[in-house]
Amino acid sequence: MKRNLSTCQLIERSIHKKYRKELWSSFMTAIRNYELIKEGDHIAVCISGGKDSMLMAKLIQLLHRVTKIPFDATYLVMDPGYNPLNRKKIENNAKLLEIPIVVFETDIFEIANNTDSSPCYLCARMRRGHLYNKARELGCNKIALGHHRNDVIETTLMGMLYGAQLQGMMPKLHSTNFPGMELIRPLYCIREEDIIAWKQYNDLEFIQCACRFTENCTMCDNGGGGSKRQEVKQLIKKLQKDNPYIETNIFNSIHNVNLDTLIAYKQKGTEHSFLENYEKKD
Repeated sequence: MKRNLSTCQLIERSIHKKYRKELWSSFMTAIRNYELIKEGDHIAVCISGGKDSMLMAKLIQLLHRVTKIPFDATYLVMDPGYNPLNRKKIENNAKLLEIPIVVFETDIFEIANNTDSSPCYLCARMRRGHLYNKARELGCNKIALGHHRNDVIETTLMGMLYGAQLQGMMPKLHSTNFPGMELIRPLYCIREEDIIAWKQYNDLEFIQCACRFTENCTMCDNGGGGSKRQEVKQLIKKLQKDNPYIETNIFNSIHNVNLDTLIAYKQKGTEHSFLENYEKKD
């Protein structure tokens, strides 16, 4: 007789079986290609409570079980001032997915709520700082964030359309303010639509955005409405009607940059111009 599987086991099976190519294989592609996890790492897996960070936590947990590369992971939940319903939802989902979370509290929402300029920017910077601080306190050398392939594509396009710059989202970064710490993005190669499909297949419900501002604020990326990220999402959808490879082309473009065709670029904070080497002979 086939033994009954728990809800968590069924969810894990869907990652290894039904969505193996879309989720597990894409996750492992990012881990290998960008060398995100190395022997001896202690990773603070940062869980916001949304679909992306929850899937990331489960993928890293599954990798930890089977990998031959020894590393440790702490599943870190920062409470910036969630309302009780959102806090409970995160705790219940962690229990359902059998992810042992470590929760710590901050007053980020309260502080950001009392600023008159750029509350979303302030909130984002404070979140990152608190996560780095707590991770270092716990003995971690890396924090993992749940940005996925679509975030990479949209950020690249947003930089061109609204920031007048060609700038990608890196799969990993050395922290400038916390020496010895790194940021990694394990979902770098996973498409958002595949995360949504996995969530719906398993009938899972995650918080969408716990920010107090997003009920009426259209500036916040996660709030929908009139945000610039939502505008770019809609633009990409329109372009895909005529060319289904639009997303892939944008993603691949930041892996195939030809510096010989760029007028100017920055490297390690220093500006360079094509004129520097224009008159030089091979």
